[in-house]
Amino acid sequence: MRELATFPDIPRLYTALAEWLACLVYLSRLPRRLHGWKMAAASAVALLVQGLFLQLTGDAPLVLWMPCMAVAVGLMLLFIWLCCCVSGLDAVYTCMRAFILAEFAAALEWQLYFYSVYRMGWNSLWVEWALLAAVYAGVFGLAYFLENRQGTAILRVPATPRETGSAAIIAVAAFLMSNLSYVYSNTPFSSGFITDIFNTRTMVDLGGVAILYAYHMQRSELHMKYELDSIQNVLQNQYAQYRQSRESIDIINRKYHDLKHQIAALRAESDPQRRSAWLDEMEEDIKAYEAQNKTGSPVLDTVLTSKSLYCQKHGINLTCVADGTLLGFMDVMDICTIFGNALDNAIECELRLQDKTKRLIHVTVAAQRGFLLLRFENYYEGSLDMVEGLPVTTKKDKAYHGYGIKSIQYTAAKYGGSVKISTEDNWFELKVLIPLPQEQKSK
Repeated sequence: MRELATFPDIPRLYTALAEWLACLVYLSRLPRRLHGWKMAAASAVALLVQGLFLQLTGDAPLVLWMPCMAVAVGLMLLFIWLCCCVSGLDAVYTCMRAFILAEFAAALEWQLYFYSVYRMGWNSLWVEWALLAAVYAGVFGLAYFLENRQGTAILRVPATPRETGSAAIIAVAAFLMSNLSYVYSNTPFSSGFITDIFNTRTMVDLGGVAILYAYHMQRSELHMKYELDSIQNVLQNQYAQYRQSRESIDIINRKYHDLKHQIAALRAESDPQRRSAWLDEMEEDIKAYEAQNKTGSPVLDTVLTSKSLYCQKHGINLTCVADGTLLGFMDVMDICTIFGNALDNAIECELRLQDKTKRLIHVTVAAQRGFLLLRFENYYEGSLDMVEGLPVTTKKDKAYHGYGIKSIQYTAAKYGGSVKISTEDNWFELKVLIPLPQEQKSK
């Protein structure tokens, strides 16, 4: 029992290493601000600062223990926030998960060291380091695998204040309960025996890691369900717009065929002023008809015509070079989704330009090396922030916008295609590549 009583607690450098590794695990799932040597340098500095701080405060009095731990967590938070393009809430949420994971890894390693090495008299520094490397590799390797095993299926969604607060409460509760015996040994929830202290700390930290992981999975699935529902609504809305446009264009067609009767009446009209008024009216009707696109795809013609009419009304120059026959293998709703959302986003951007001569949109539909190429280009001014290849929405509610491009990605993926966005010289380009069916490749 004397041996147990004199057994030291976890070395502070081991705790610092655990906290640093835990941060790296979760940084792998976040959009990073730093890359390459800058990320490596920042990580090295973070490890050095974390290790120095915990080592220097290792002999601090008990009353300063909690403030020192709070500063250590603050250093983890600073490391995450500086390296990643995330909000403060996201950084805090991630930091809470990393902190409890680090606590569990350090507690598990030291408990295994006590039972498998120290009690057997194998007090070798090399054995201690080998066990440290094995346990940390297992814990953080498993955490990395669980975080990344579903790829992009688990969405990186912005944390809300309530979600961040819940994660913080879980983390703080797990930390306090796991370390209660180090402060008070005579409560109903603590113990004075070091074996019980080790068991309690490890198991409570494990419970905290499991609860936070389950909570993270649940919120991700809820957000994913919401996003899929939103994308489905976008699809339905674009299809509804197509049907409305089809009806409007039918009216234009009927109006066009009525022109021949108006021409006959015009020939018989002797009043120059009335004749001029009729000519002006006919010219407007012809302009509306000219907005119709004849691409070889009735669906694409309808979408382009409705958008062209809107662009004419708002001083936007929309040009199109399209072979609509290439779209024959695509579903009507999918064509409406891609073209409707891409053009809506471009039009929204152009309407923000004060100079109407700069309101330019160009659409291309062509075959390229066995792929269907859909290219949407529009002029823009100002800065455009990109995260992971996607533009950041300019709307205030960033968590629940941007579904137009996501629906385009979702639709392209149905056909094995991909979406790429690029910007150069104030031109925004959205490119969709979809493999053409074998029969169309041979044409």
